[in-house]
Amino acid sequence: MKFATLERLLRDRSEKSSVVLATNLNTGDERLVYPSDLEGENGLDPAVAQAAGEAFRSDRSKTIETEEGPVFLHVFNPPLRMIIVGAVHIAQPLARMAALAGYDVTIVDPRAAFATDERFPGVTLLTEWPDDALETLAPDSRTAVVTLTHDPKLDDPALEVALRSSAFYVGSLGSKKTHAARLQRLTETGFGEDDLNRINGPVGLAIGARSPAEVAVSIVAQVTQTLRQEA
Repeated sequence: MKFATLERLLRDRSEKSSVVLATNLNTGDERLVYPSDLEGENGLDPAVAQAAGEAFRSDRSKTIETEEGPVFLHVFNPPLRMIIVGAVHIAQPLARMAALAGYDVTIVDPRAAFATDERFPGVTLLTEWPDDALETLAPDSRTAVVTLTHDPKLDDPALEVALRSSAFYVGSLGSKKTHAARLQRLTETGFGEDDLNRINGPVGLAIGARSPAEVAVSIVAQVTQTLRQEA
């Protein structure tokens, strides 16, 4: 690897940017490919552009054949993140399961009595109001946002920030009736149908979950499905 490429790659890694290092195995030519390079005129071999997009989504490096010879695509993605709004009972098993699945987990809840180290050992806890916390956390295409409080004063502001972001998953706990009311409130704040369709509500796959742990399983499963289904 060329020194200039290594320097740029290390900077991208420190900034938690997604990047693919494309190296021609015959010539040694190399190029750093970013998600923004996959749109419009970019000078990329179409086969490289398509495979790089697949690598970003799947987190899998691979070698492909091109007209210029074999090219190895080494994907460097930042860690997956899950932002959980609401330090409720379901959040406890969800935080543990998400961490096991490879997510950096943050719990957001201004109710400091719930968001405690005793209840969430080893988890990042923020006691700011959810909209302020999410603005700071800046959800991106490697982020899942899950709201669990049932309280519109907490869930709705978080959802508003999440829907304005590129978060790959947005989910919200509540019954169908609760979700319908939630969608009505968000509609009144200016969100359109396409925005609202991004919200998985009621949150989680329909597996008949009852206990907090079972609901957590359904949520992690749905998040995984959303992340990987296009890979």
